[in-house]
Amino acid sequence: MSYIPDNALIIQSDRSVLLEVHSPQANAARDAIAPFAELVKSPEHIHTYQISPLSIWNARAAGMPVVEMIAALRSYSKYPMPDAIAQELETLGSRYGLTTIDRVDDTLLLTMVDLPLAELLSRDRDVSQFLAQRRSDLVFEVDPAHRGILKQALLIAGYPAEDLAGYVDGDRLEVELRETCRSGQPFGLRDYQTEAVAAFYQAGLARGGSGTIVLPCGAGKTMVGLAAIATIQENTLILTSSLTSVRQWQRELLDKTNLAPNSIAEYSGESKQTAPITLATYQILSYRSSKTDEFPHFQLFSARAWGLIIYDEVHLLPAPIFRITAQLQARRRLGLTATLIREDGKEGDVFALIGPKRYDVPWRELEGQGFIAPAECTEIRVAQDPAGQMEYALAAKRHQFRIAAENPRKNTVVQSLLAKLPGHRILIIGEYLDQLNALAKLTGLPLVTGKTCQPERDRLYDEFRAGKITGLILSRVGNFALDLPDADVLIQVSGKYGSRQEEAQRLGRVLRPKSDGRAAQFYTLVSLRTCEEDFARHRQLFLSEQGYLYRIESNG
Repeated sequence: MSYIPDNALIIQSDRSVLLEVHSPQANAARDAIAPFAELVKSPEHIHTYQISPLSIWNARAAGMPVVEMIAALRSYSKYPMPDAIAQELETLGSRYGLTTIDRVDDTLLLTMVDLPLAELLSRDRDVSQFLAQRRSDLVFEVDPAHRGILKQALLIAGYPAEDLAGYVDGDRLEVELRETCRSGQPFGLRDYQTEAVAAFYQAGLARGGSGTIVLPCGAGKTMVGLAAIATIQENTLILTSSLTSVRQWQRELLDKTNLAPNSIAEYSGESKQTAPITLATYQILSYRSSKTDEFPHFQLFSARAWGLIIYDEVHLLPAPIFRITAQLQARRRLGLTATLIREDGKEGDVFALIGPKRYDVPWRELEGQGFIAPAECTEIRVAQDPAGQMEYALAAKRHQFRIAAENPRKNTVVQSLLAKLPGHRILIIGEYLDQLNALAKLTGLPLVTGKTCQPERDRLYDEFRAGKITGLILSRVGNFALDLPDADVLIQVSGKYGSRQEEAQRLGRVLRPKSDGRAAQFYTLVSLRTCEEDFARHRQLFLSEQGYLYRIESNG
């Protein structure tokens, strides 16, 4: 058996891959397997990745051949890769596209690659209910209303369909990207942004036009959205996570395109207008007065002939929007996100209904090119005082996390960090309002929560951008689509259990490149000897997956 000690990977027969962090080949190996493997554990010395059917199909949809996946594993493996793994990758990888959905004479057809597969799927309980008349041994008619839910069923069955049925045309909209912004700054797409749009659109072929682009926060996902609109030249509906994000899209559209203000409308709790470019929040669309009522704002999806629907922060897409999206498969759909991780496990629904991953760039690669700031990540473990330790010990398990998260000694650590970081632009972010209110009183920094009215939020954000205030305290509203480019320090005092998704969003708040090249600093405060340590380890999977190292310091 050959053995290459400098290589970083150990490949196991259950499709798990162990990465030796201290190997000289660790960074290269991580980058090579990241497109088709998901990090599941990241202790100090050995990280564990898992290769799943969905991770393979996302890589295939993004254009990675199975032979490249196998070659990446073999190139960095310490020991010969088990033959069964190569065979399994070939089998799973080849399943992508064994079923195809096409349109012939205005009829949707599902075609299977061979008769055994056609018989297998036509007898599958979940798939068969969405198949109409059988035209031939291998071809079934499909009701257009079932296009989305059929793709979900095929994915669950293990045979994801390649959707080649194309799209209806939306109303025409002439849009050009400016070479000089209205603000006077030069503007041009970065190479990776151009590549992302090309990977999504695929020259207008039916093979393109739906899918997800994965780019770090601060890397310009909005610019990709603007370029997609300018490429398709049709009416566009943009769905995003908050009213703050709606306003940011409005600013970018007006600054970087030739669109007039009356071409852009906001559909929200404050205004329910539509225009060739319409921006709405997930919250307003998924609102209903009771669980038994219909969703009154779903009518927005048919208010105009949309040629493109953009799902910003697609990892946050709520279940009702998935439901309506299943009926919108004839519209081009673009998902934008920093991470495909969903806390509800519905990554497969993003794949089937929005579209597979079309483009992805490792965060550290963009950091190396200067497009996002380098980041230093530090976990500070904070001991509880004796009374807090006893309260934690006696509490029911369901209450222990909050007691640990709101450890009062974290406030002292925050004060110490603020004293150590004069001149920096600092964001303090947390989960619990009592904790954040206490920090606001202690530090004198303004607090922004979900209860802060939008004009007040906008005022505080503008003052932070202008340097009139050097710090903000943010509740969960700071997780998403918040453009504060000068922020270079983030102190996370509490979070949502073990959410890797939230970790990605919060780190992204400080990753805009700085004019002087300084690194971003990301601090996480964790209560010592509590369940918060376990949740923090899970959150840090995201940092390790992207190649970030983090220090652990003790405070008490």
